Amino acid sequence: MEYIILGILIIITILLIFLLTKGINEGHIIEKIGNIETNVVKELGEFKSSLERNMNEDFSKQNEKLEYRLRLINDQVNERLDQNFEKTNKTFTNVLERLSKIDEAQKKIDTLSKDIVSLQGVLTDKKTRGIFGEVNLRHIMENVFGVNDKIYKLQYTLPNESIVDCALFAPEPLGLVGIDSKFPLENYRNMLDKSISEDARETYEKMFKSDMKKHIDAISSKYIIPGVTSDQAILFLPAEAIFAYVNAYHSDVIEYAYKKRVWITSPTTLISTLTTIQVIIKNMERDKYAKVIHRELKLLDEEFKRYKDRWDKLSRSIETVGKDVKDIHTTTEKITKRFNSINEVEMETLTYEEDK
Repeated sequence: MEYIILGILIIITILLIFLLTKGINEGHIIEKIGNIETNVVKELGEFKSSLERNMNEDFSKQNEKLEYRLRLINDQVNERLDQNFEKTNKTFTNVLERLSKIDEAQKKIDTLSKDIVSLQGVLTDKKTRGIFGEVNLRHIMENVFGVNDKIYKLQYTLPNESIVDCALFAPEPLGLVGIDSKFPLENYRNMLDKSISEDARETYEKMFKSDMKKHIDAISSKYIIPGVTSDQAILFLPAEAIFAYVNAYHSDVIEYAYKKRVWITSPTTLISTLTTIQVIIKNMERDKYAKVIHRELKLLDEEFKRYKDRWDKLSRSIETVGKDVKDIHTTTEKITKRFNSINEVEMETLTYEEDK
């Protein structure tokens, strides 16, 4: 604004000098300049007020737009904050759940660690290892056959006074099969212990093989009795790792067991063997019941033949009776017609006499 007023004053000064140089009357010039100045001041005032008004309107519009934009930004920020808070809250909740599960798992691991230590303490004793194998064998038998004394018996005494862990009464020609649990763990652990020397481990390996062969000999001599039991028996190893190790690295032990008619099994292979025997028993029972059903059907066929003969006789008798009934019916019709004829004759005679 100040620059505009300065420019106008400069123009007025130039115009005044120009008029003076032309010799125009000074009073007239001053009057003209005064009028010009008045108009200029007026127009400047109007321009100023218009400019202020326009600036105020523009400022108000810009202020409204700015407030509107700020409100939008504030709403978006609040929405984003709410979303982030919700996500953070869910994440925090999930973290708490995971922590609680981790805490439970840690407790279970601690309990399992104690159980493993307890189991390790149990397995270090030879007697408790034997009990562990017997219990494992009992669970397998119950899972396959249930509690059934007709199929198997635990701690069964044979005629030679030997007590087998389990006597399986399989169908003939297999017969009675002895199953005995053995758990050669001590030398097995020592031969796999990397902390001891290789020579010592080789010694323990030989002792382990010797233990296996002693168990095989004991089972073959005690639980295979000619004429009483089957010609084979089962050695049950309650540890899958020992069974796998023997089959993988000591085929000579397996061959020795074959020669002695002793089959080495683990929990998995024993279940498979017993399941096969169970299927055989069921098939035999089914065949037995099939024979009974066949015999009953044959008897029923004979009874049905008798029934058919008697029914044929009754049918013929019924036909004869039906024919007789029909003949009687015909005779009855004839007699009835005779009586009707007689009645008509009597009625005609009476009518004739009355007319006379």
